[in-house]
Amino acid sequence: MTVENTDTIAAITTPRGNAGVGVIRISGPATTEIIDQLCSTELEPRKATLSKIYDHESRLIDQVLLILFPSPHSFTGEDVLELQGHGGIVVLDMLLEHILSIGCRQARAGEFSERAYLNGKIDLAQAEAIADIIESHTRSAVRGALRSLEGEFSNEVHKLVENLVHLRMLAEAYMDFPDEEITEIPDKEFNLKLVDLTDSVSQLLATASKGNLLRDGFHLVLAGKPNAGKSSLLNVLTRNDTAIVSEQAGTTRDVIRDRIDLDGLVIDVTDTAGLRHTTDVIESEGVRRAQRELEKADRVLLIIDEADYEKELADELLGFVEKDIPFTIIRNKIDLSGKEPAIIINNNHYEILLSIKTGSGIELLYQHLKEVVATESLPEGVFTARRRHLEALEEARAVLISAMDHLTPHIQLELLAEDCRQAQKALNRITGEFSTEDLLGRIFSSFCIGK
Repeated sequence: MTVENTDTIAAITTPRGNAGVGVIRISGPATTEIIDQLCSTELEPRKATLSKIYDHESRLIDQVLLILFPSPHSFTGEDVLELQGHGGIVVLDMLLEHILSIGCRQARAGEFSERAYLNGKIDLAQAEAIADIIESHTRSAVRGALRSLEGEFSNEVHKLVENLVHLRMLAEAYMDFPDEEITEIPDKEFNLKLVDLTDSVSQLLATASKGNLLRDGFHLVLAGKPNAGKSSLLNVLTRNDTAIVSEQAGTTRDVIRDRIDLDGLVIDVTDTAGLRHTTDVIESEGVRRAQRELEKADRVLLIIDEADYEKELADELLGFVEKDIPFTIIRNKIDLSGKEPAIIINNNHYEILLSIKTGSGIELLYQHLKEVVATESLPEGVFTARRRHLEALEEARAVLISAMDHLTPHIQLELLAEDCRQAQKALNRITGEFSTEDLLGRIFSSFCIGK
């Protein structure tokens, strides 16, 4: 898909602030005319040329390096000019103001990447990977985003789409036969292909889910009664005095967030107000906000004072946690009970005996977190993925699973072909083959200006 843009855009591509070098990018059909107005030197493609830039009153603005990337061999697929000048805020603004006055408009957020997508230089998943590289908080996330940018994720999606198209064509071919020409429809072949396709989508979904953890992080929520040690644990995990710690119950009234890097995986840790039934208006609001965070958690650490630990107490606190959200019970303050650090598997959950105050058992908690967020099992070749990618894969898998019903007791080719079409449509949303303008607007508006 190639789209011809009639206007030329420009923007500062380096972060706002003073630096040694600042970059301005220009892209569009008027790029060569703008070059003629900026300098009198003919530019050789992809080679830096030193030039002085003057304003309309012949006053020197800056001395810059100019690099021309002719169409179609550029990031956007259009003629692109990059100016590398001094990185001061004022001088870059002066340069951009002058460039805009001679035939450009200010680029929207993400518009350069959007043009690259529309001109077929990258697909939508690759475009999103560009933003992910910029926003990455860990080296693992950067590597994963680079793999997506290189097309590893897109290639896997394309393979699935090709197999879906093949199965769909096979079904439609048998549908097109006159009845008298049909000897036998290969039910087993359709079944095997459908099972194989469903398994492949499931495998890609599992990999993409790990990639989503690299990008978005793992949402860990600390919960428990007042003075159980939630805020102290937050400070231990973040290695910082993030939360105020006090002997007074109910010190934490609002949600407190911080982020940790656990062996390359981002974990967003949220401390919440103490969970208890109260008539205090402010404390009740804190409990309400805590419950809201619990609903969004990937895992809850339910912190209980070991001296008060009883099954009834755990059950009472679990009443605040959604049934389908995984949780781990932290039995704190074993330094007072004399118990040894330990991890206990208790039916459907883990219990960890530790002391936040002395640090005894904290390593067991780290080990546990690594296991539950699958840090150690993240494959080297994992790529980043977004929530919308997971939703598309989940939709495709659900459609393929339902398609199994059309194979028995006798095969229904029309319904099978339609399910294949719906699954293909869901997968195509990942790479953007069939994306609406609204979707594109939402995606690219989240990019920084200059990208």
